[in-house]
Amino acid sequence: MQQSGHEDMSERPPGQHDALADQDDSPQTRAEEWMPDQPTGERPRAGAEPAPRRGRKRGGRRPLGLRAREARLGLGLVSPTLLIVLLVVVLPFLWTILMSFQRLRLIDLQNVFDITLTLRNFRVVLGSPQLWDMVRTTLIYSIAGTALSVGMGLATALALRKTFAGRWLIRILVLVPYVIPVVSAALVWRTLLNPQFGPVNVFGVDILGWDEPIGFLSERSHRFEVLGIGFDLPVALLSVIAFEAWKTFPLAFLFILARLQGLPKDLEEAARVDGATPLQRFRYVIMPQLAGVVALLVLLRFIWTFQNFNDVYLLTGGAAGTEVVAVQVYNYLINRSDVGGAAALGLLMSIVLVTAFAFYYRYGVLKQERDA
Repeated sequence: MQQSGHEDMSERPPGQHDALADQDDSPQTRAEEWMPDQPTGERPRAGAEPAPRRGRKRGGRRPLGLRAREARLGLGLVSPTLLIVLLVVVLPFLWTILMSFQRLRLIDLQNVFDITLTLRNFRVVLGSPQLWDMVRTTLIYSIAGTALSVGMGLATALALRKTFAGRWLIRILVLVPYVIPVVSAALVWRTLLNPQFGPVNVFGVDILGWDEPIGFLSERSHRFEVLGIGFDLPVALLSVIAFEAWKTFPLAFLFILARLQGLPKDLEEAARVDGATPLQRFRYVIMPQLAGVVALLVLLRFIWTFQNFNDVYLLTGGAAGTEVVAVQVYNYLINRSDVGGAAALGLLMSIVLVTAFAFYYRYGVLKQERDA
């Protein structure tokens, strides 16, 4: 057998035997066989260009990874929203800052880019004798309206939490004040509280025995006597606060009710089994789980009430001790045609609101993150 094999080798033509030996044993052939990027079973042809390294393009640039492609896609999806925010929020705010440092009137708006910076607007606004009265009124209106709105929403959500007959109808009726247009709601309240023919005054004089009708929206203060003790109340401001709370408490109701529906029932049942009273269950079981929602509601309601203009202007026009800062901004802009003063006062309002948000973030969001 071995001999026949040698005979076969010896019977091959000499040229063919040498060519096969050279092809199999040359260093170049061995190197090409062990190239990691060369597919198995294939040999590069003579004179062919080497295959590019795996994972690279011909120009030497790496293809984008999955994370980079997702980041680029996310940026492309969010860019329309960023563009809208830039055009609708950022640019108008920057323009307001620019106008607050210019002496501008309505007829000068065509020359708004003829920039001459001045602090005159802030001197006029901060030197106004009515400024601090307006700030005090605005803070009372904002804090009282926020507290009453959130409190009414919390009480209503707790009352409508359990299942009973007709609950769905009452929940719908609770939302009515929030969906009524503010102009219609203000007109209804002005009619109800009218001192001449309003049903509230008719009921008070004829049934409750009031000495005279009360101008709820036109009197700065009215003197009341209870058990022989007389005291004055700012009825116009209290009426505006009551309207604000009535108009906006359904939003707090929705927020709190949604959170109540997601509370685990095991904790409340365990507290009930342990003999906790309803007040104790609310204080130690329910309220801690509502703290985040209530804090967010307080912040939002304070911001919206602090800059609210529609309710006050439609009810009283800012008269009878109800002139808040937002109404004064309107007066600067429309009645005095002072664009720079209105912009300066609006900028001061923004500083107060940013301070409120920073307080919430510092003692609300960061505290929750630390506790988590």
